[in-house]
Amino acid sequence: MSIHIDIPRQYNAAKDLLTRNAGNAEKTAFIDAISGEKLTYGELSKKAYRFANALRAHDFLPETRVMVCMLDTPAWPVVFLGCMLAGVVPVATNTLLTTKDFDYMLRDSRAKALMVSASLLPAFEGLIGQLPDLKTAIVSGASHENEKYLSLEKLIEQADPQTQCADTCADDVCFWLYSSGSTGSPKGTVHLHSHLIQTAELYGKGVLGIQASDVVYSAAKFFFAYGLGNSLTFPMSVGATTVLLPSRPTTADVFGLLTKFKPTIFYGVPTLYAGLLADPQRPASSELNLRICTSAGEALPAEIGKNWTAAYGCEILDGIGSTEMLHIFLSNRPGHVRYGTTGQAVPGYQLRIVDEDGSECKDGEIGELQINGPSAALMYWNNRAKTKATFAGEWTRSGDKYIRDKDGFYTYSGRSDDMLKVGGIYVSPFEVEASIMTHASVLEAAVVGMADTDGLIKPKAFVVLKSGHTMTQDELKLHVKSQLAPYKYPRWVEFVQDLPKTATGKIQRFKLRS
Repeated sequence: MSIHIDIPRQYNAAKDLLTRNAGNAEKTAFIDAISGEKLTYGELSKKAYRFANALRAHDFLPETRVMVCMLDTPAWPVVFLGCMLAGVVPVATNTLLTTKDFDYMLRDSRAKALMVSASLLPAFEGLIGQLPDLKTAIVSGASHENEKYLSLEKLIEQADPQTQCADTCADDVCFWLYSSGSTGSPKGTVHLHSHLIQTAELYGKGVLGIQASDVVYSAAKFFFAYGLGNSLTFPMSVGATTVLLPSRPTTADVFGLLTKFKPTIFYGVPTLYAGLLADPQRPASSELNLRICTSAGEALPAEIGKNWTAAYGCEILDGIGSTEMLHIFLSNRPGHVRYGTTGQAVPGYQLRIVDEDGSECKDGEIGELQINGPSAALMYWNNRAKTKATFAGEWTRSGDKYIRDKDGFYTYSGRSDDMLKVGGIYVSPFEVEASIMTHASVLEAAVVGMADTDGLIKPKAFVVLKSGHTMTQDELKLHVKSQLAPYKYPRWVEFVQDLPKTATGKIQRFKLRS
């Protein structure tokens, strides 16, 4: 479906989001679930503009890049929006990385400043003063008496209150996100001012139907493309309220937040939903106030979706997005969920599946999913070869294998580099994983290709069992054989305590293969 969102040429995404809420000055925009700190839309606007003015006062020119490595607190949107108001480009960074990772990203982006939470500062102290481009660090939550670094709170407090906005246009560079780096060095993915509101209108409103009365919580953090839309762009586009959790989301923390703050929209990932369902202390449905849930990061096993709906009377909208496309472009819809599929194209995005020769596949055939939509990134910074390989004209290559049915529903078949060829026939690891997940004793599973004694590739399963459950390898093999074609069953089964995952919850199959 072709949908056009009219965005003027002269445009600043932060100004747009703040202006939309000019009449909601007293309404809470963000709540810190740990400290209880609240930030109203009026306070958010004042602080963001003050921070923009503080950047100007310290000679940060438009298009200057700054790294943002901060916990999910109300200070994060102040910094992110303030940068954009000044025309400065925030580079949002994963807080869970190592000093080595931060060193690479600071050098690659040539960031002039670091915006960092006080608790995260130790990972950077060996870098500050050692990098040629990094001039200063601005610390959030630090004591005002600490004169070694600039204090974010003090800068904002002392800044000019005027509401000045950089003269940016819709196609100006707005912010960067680094890809996860699961297939090599992280790639600086460059997004424009127009992209944020495109995703808010097309998915936030068009699929979720988000509205001002909603209270939202996202397990994915601000620094992820998924979390950025969930927690900032979508709620701010309509004047909703966001609950923030600075710490990593344990099942106890998430259920505590869902029962205390009563979010109406919950954004999760498959592994978290599995953990929540397996929690023996999980609350009753009557204690929550959910109207809709979403899942992304990895394909949602059908059993998890069905069990969640049975337990909480609320659908999970499984979808797929990417750092390159900024948010979800393929999703199930409220009232039209088909568990086991990733749904249909989000209105405003075109999808196609192509074979190895680049020809479009027929319904029922496996191929690579490609996307044509208005939120595609401009490029990967300093990486012309991978930019050309991923952004092929109007189409963005996802690297994901899919099958489309006659009704336009797409079923995930694994990453292009995860597909197995068993006996000359392609096997989707995810299909085998989905079968394993239907067993009542299984909490999580991952399937990879392993060579047998003849050097032939066969499926191997790594399985995490639910607490208190036992199972034999043969029992699991027979379970899969009863559901799938004989050649698809796992030849080996290894029971493990947990699976290696990225910070976004994606299973790191390359670690299992090694």
